[in-house]
Amino acid sequence: MQIFPAIDLRGGQVVRLYQGDYDKMTVYGQDPCAAARDFLAAGAGYLHVVDLDGAKDGTLANFDSIAAIAKQGGLYMEVGGGIRTEDRIKQYLDLGVGRCILGTIAVKDFDFTVRMARKYGDKIAVGVDARDGYVAVSGWRELSEERGVDFCRRLFGAGVRTVIYTDISRDGAERGANLDIYRELAEIRGLNVTASGGVGSIAELKALQAIGTHAAILGKALYTGRLDLKAVIGEVGAC
Repeated sequence: MQIFPAIDLRGGQVVRLYQGDYDKMTVYGQDPCAAARDFLAAGAGYLHVVDLDGAKDGTLANFDSIAAIAKQGGLYMEVGGGIRTEDRIKQYLDLGVGRCILGTIAVKDFDFTVRMARKYGDKIAVGVDARDGYVAVSGWRELSEERGVDFCRRLFGAGVRTVIYTDISRDGAERGANLDIYRELAEIRGLNVTASGGVGSIAELKALQAIGTHAAILGKALYTGRLDLKAVIGEVGAC
């Protein structure tokens, strides 16, 4: 299983939100590049980066920080947050980012998402963020009428091969991953699913691995010390 330690950026700082609430934010560092170096030193081969400002308002507020992380090298990076145009995709890919994550735009302009997936292949993933089972957009502030699993099926049918599924109620809450939803997603044969939100133990990661989950994102559990990245990679990681 691929292990993606996460760096969420707001105002150039490394932060974590509680259940996607921008008013419930904890700052864990002032230097995103240092955080990335720490992950690399622990044996990471992958990195998940989210521009929270971009997710909220579509700006490039944290572009310089992301560019600096990419310049350091050594990690396969996927980036999300406010990527709603092909120009933005090109900007990130030109930095050396391995994959761009489409979120809000995938719901609001499905045809665009399909075109980008066909054009850029595995350099495109879709972040499916669900609250109470339904897809949430615009920095998780708006709820759509489509169930998250159904949306994943529709994406796969349209040619998207990688989704990052986040149960918002688990994100930053250290309540454990929603294993039931990943079992359901595993039934979509051929879809690479990344688990995100609440993962807090090696036992959970092994359960996700047994289900057939392709990758997992680790956030708050790393920052609070609940999980040790080097130990995780030793147990379930793949490079």
